[in-house]
Amino acid sequence: MTAARAAVHTPYAFNRGPLRGDVRVPGDKSLSHRALILGAALAEPLSIENLNTGFDVSATSDALRALGADVTIDGATGFVRPSQLHSASDTLDCRNSGSTARMMLGVCAGANLSATMDGDESLRRRPMEPVAAQLRAFGALIETEDGYLPATISGTPTIQTRDFILLFPSAQVKSALLFAALFSRVAISMINDAGSRDHTERLLEDFGAQIRYNRHGVEFEPSDLTPRPVKIPGDFSAAAFFIVAATIVQGSAVRLRDVGVNPTRTGLVDALRAMGASIVFSNERQWNNEPVADIEVKASALRGASFGLDIAARAIDEVPVLAVAAACADGTTRIMGLRQLRQKESDRLLAIEQMLKASGVSVEIGTDDIQIAGPASSFTQERRIDGGGDHRIVMTAAPLAAALGPIVVAGNGSPDVSFPNFIDEWSAAQAP
Repeated sequence: MTAARAAVHTPYAFNRGPLRGDVRVPGDKSLSHRALILGAALAEPLSIENLNTGFDVSATSDALRALGADVTIDGATGFVRPSQLHSASDTLDCRNSGSTARMMLGVCAGANLSATMDGDESLRRRPMEPVAAQLRAFGALIETEDGYLPATISGTPTIQTRDFILLFPSAQVKSALLFAALFSRVAISMINDAGSRDHTERLLEDFGAQIRYNRHGVEFEPSDLTPRPVKIPGDFSAAAFFIVAATIVQGSAVRLRDVGVNPTRTGLVDALRAMGASIVFSNERQWNNEPVADIEVKASALRGASFGLDIAARAIDEVPVLAVAAACADGTTRIMGLRQLRQKESDRLLAIEQMLKASGVSVEIGTDDIQIAGPASSFTQERRIDGGGDHRIVMTAAPLAAALGPIVVAGNGSPDVSFPNFIDEWSAAQAP
């Protein structure tokens, strides 16, 4: 049975059944944001292949254009040409993209520009003060609405702090500071990173930047960069739904082509392997300093396990679908360190609990952890859940349905935020 879409956005109907064959997922969303922003800082044109075409990345390209950047996008191909940036005359609409809002604050801080950032209702509930506070220490003048959007930056009169202590691991805060340093051509350092995503560092290094980084911190000294054409690997977070479904649904076997397997992103694979999953990386290589592989997955019997902060940090976007795997495992699974999930596009910790309970799964959540008792029983009568306006919760329902039974997702969430062709790809993989 296949997934079907009844309307442009919702409801989405997903059904039970295995996944087979080759799958391609869109370009990595995190890398797409960063490549576009980095292109705006270069003295030479930059071409970007396999750009993510979702709503979030388009918010970044539109924000860059509003600041004077010469950005052209044709399908999944992007071009950024040298230009002189200027302050924004209108409010930058970041829509639902926290990456856009936080990293563009870094761009404006470094380039000494004025702008106001705003977003949709969901983004207005997500905290901006952690990045604003660090950029104020850098010297930027930033005002927020009690720590949330709208946020107004009115330039950076004088560069102040150049050495930073990150209050908690955050790739977006770290990248905002790196972009502030890049656009202002000021050297900075950061410590207390604890292994957050390192896409910005890898791309800068690929372009010849003077940068040193590890799981604990970054030292960056601006220099002339030599850009090379960027080829964006497939988004691991998009691949995660297929990886989990192929693992938990008997008769499944899929191969995901050209997926980014940066170790700061693959906590889900480590967790699933610890639970007994059969997941193999093949054809391993690098694109622009990023590890890339084909991912081969076969159905496996899983057992419950406990996971701490390391898995949470490297799989924060994949925790909802990891919870689905836990629901199909033999025994109890506990995932800790999930406080950050309460401040995503929705309260994802609560959304996971509601979705699993609606599907008959035994689950309990705490302040920052979730405990799931499996294996859950399959069902034939359709279950209905609310996507809560969150694209990842909508897509998480697909592997849950594939394993247990038919699910219809209502609400205003859309996969198009990050995975515009999700319904078609899922249907093709689940076709008889």
